[in-house]
Amino acid sequence: MKVLLRKDVRGVGRRGDVVEVKSGFARNYLIPSGSGLAATAEMESQAAAMRRSRDLQDAASRAAAETQKTVIESASLTIAARAGQNGRLFGSVTESDVVNAIRTATNISLDRSQIAMGEHVKEVGSATATVRLFDGVDAQISFNVVAK
Repeated sequence: MKVLLRKDVRGVGRRGDVVEVKSGFARNYLIPSGSGLAATAEMESQAAAMRRSRDLQDAASRAAAETQKTVIESASLTIAARAGQNGRLFGSVTESDVVNAIRTATNISLDRSQIAMGEHVKEVGSATATVRLFDGVDAQISFNVVAK
């Protein structure tokens, strides 16, 4: 069954796409949830308008993400954490700590799921993390962990 997607659906398609799905999936999930409409020949112009709108929105979001990337990468981040005499932290520096440091340094609000750290930082010193701002726009940040 051909369905015009009204919302982005993970694993199926993006808003404005006309996709072929199983009829049960369309009848039981996509159409009742408002995520899709049964596609007809007259809907091609509507689908094209949805795709244009999506592309304009994506371009604006990408430009905003590029601006945020330059601000975040140029910021100097320092995270204070409790540490023992040998430099080991009591606990660790997590994604939430990095988000809070970015918020205080740049006034940019992020979600902790946008931060990718290899492992939590457990020692005083410098570390790096990746911030996923938009599809294909990632900022590499470095920060210093100091003892309180």
